[in-house]
Amino acid sequence: MSSLQFPVSSLCFEVIAKDGETRAGVLTTRRGVIETPVFMPVGTAGTVKGIRFEELESPDLDAQIILGNTYHLWLRPGIETIKACGGLHKFIGWDRAILTDSGGFQVWSLGELRKITEEGTEFRSHIDGALCFLSPEISMEVQAAFGAEIAMAFDECAPGEATYDEARRSMELTLRWAKRSRVAFDRYRTARGSERVIAGRDSGEPQARMLALPESQALFGIVQGASHLDLRRESLKRIVEIGFDGYAIGGLSVGEDKPVMFEVIEDLAPRMPADKPRYLMGVGTPQDLIEAVARGIDMFDCVLPTRNGRNGQAFTSRGKLNIKNARYAQDQQPLDEACGCSVCRRHSRAFLRHLFLSGEMLAGILLTHHNVAFFLDTMRTVRQAIRSGKFTKFRREYTEQLSSGWE
Repeated sequence: MSSLQFPVSSLCFEVIAKDGETRAGVLTTRRGVIETPVFMPVGTAGTVKGIRFEELESPDLDAQIILGNTYHLWLRPGIETIKACGGLHKFIGWDRAILTDSGGFQVWSLGELRKITEEGTEFRSHIDGALCFLSPEISMEVQAAFGAEIAMAFDECAPGEATYDEARRSMELTLRWAKRSRVAFDRYRTARGSERVIAGRDSGEPQARMLALPESQALFGIVQGASHLDLRRESLKRIVEIGFDGYAIGGLSVGEDKPVMFEVIEDLAPRMPADKPRYLMGVGTPQDLIEAVARGIDMFDCVLPTRNGRNGQAFTSRGKLNIKNARYAQDQQPLDEACGCSVCRRHSRAFLRHLFLSGEMLAGILLTHHNVAFFLDTMRTVRQAIRSGKFTKFRREYTEQLSSGWE
C-alpha cells in the first residue's frame, strides 16, 4: 500500500477574488467545477423535493452541487441497495457533484429518541422504530459507499442555548469523533485506491493514469462550540490540526438568536484556513447567505427554498411572499418582476394562488422551482459582485430593497 501515491485532496480550491473578507473562488471536483460562494439545494432522500434533476441542470437553475443526507439514505433504501445500484450518483441519476452530510445533526434532532455515548449514537428509526446505531466509522463506511465528492466528519451538535460546560463536552466529543472519522475515511480511501490500481492493471490502463483521477472523496471537518467564541476557536484549531480538505461551521441556526450566529461567523471565518473551502451548514435565508458571505463563507445549504415553496411561500427580491393571501386572488404580476426564472416568465400570482388553494401538487412544484432559482441566482449575482469589486454596494442595495417589502 505504501507505494500508492494519493493526492492530498480529491478536490482543488482556489480563491480568485476578494472584497474585504468576502471571497469568490473555484472548487474543482472530479465531476466538474463549482463557483463559490455556492448554495447547495438539499436532496435529503436522494431528491431535491419538488424538482426534477433536468430542471436543476437546466440554464434556469444550473445547480452544480446538491446535498444528500446520510441518515435518511442509510435507513432507506439502505447502503446495500445503493451499493448494488453503483453508488449514489447512479442510483439517483445525478451526474454532477454531491456533498453528503454525516447524519450527526439528524440524529441529534431526534431528541429523546436517541442516546449519545463515546462510541456513537443509539436511536430509534423514525421510519419503523427499529433500534439503530451510528458511529464515526459507520458514517464513513456509508458515505464511502455513496461515493459523493465531499463527505462530512461525524459530529455531535450542541443546542444553541447550551451552557459552557455542555458546549465543551459536545465539542470534545466532536473532536474525538473527528479523529475517528479521519482514520476510518483514510482507510476506505486507501482501499478504494488499491482497487482502482488493480482494475487499471486488469484493463491494461496505465497505473499513473488511474491515480491521476482519484476516486477518493474529500472529507470536511466540522467546528462546534455553540455560541461560545473561545470554544469555537479551540475547536477550529484542533480540527485543523487533524487535517481536512475543507472546514464547516456546524451547530448554528439551532435556536440561538441571529445576532449571535453572525457574531460566531464573523469571529470564526477569518481564522479558518484561507486555502480551504468554508462551509456554513444549514443556513439560511438569502439575506443570511449574503451576510455570511460578507464574513468569509464559501458554501451553504438549507431546506428553506423547497420547504417554504411547498407551504406556499416565495422568496423574492422584496422579501417573502405568501401566495395564500387573498390580496393575490386576481394579481396578474409574477411572483417577482425582477426574477427571470421560467415560473415568473409564465405564471401569475393569481394562478399560483388558485393552484395552492385547490390542493394541486403543481403549486408546490412551481413555487419550489422559483425559490431554488432565486437562491441560485442570488449567489450568481453575489459572485459577480465580488469579482467586480462591487459587493459592498450590492449588499447595501439588496438589503434596502428587501426592507421595502410588498406593502
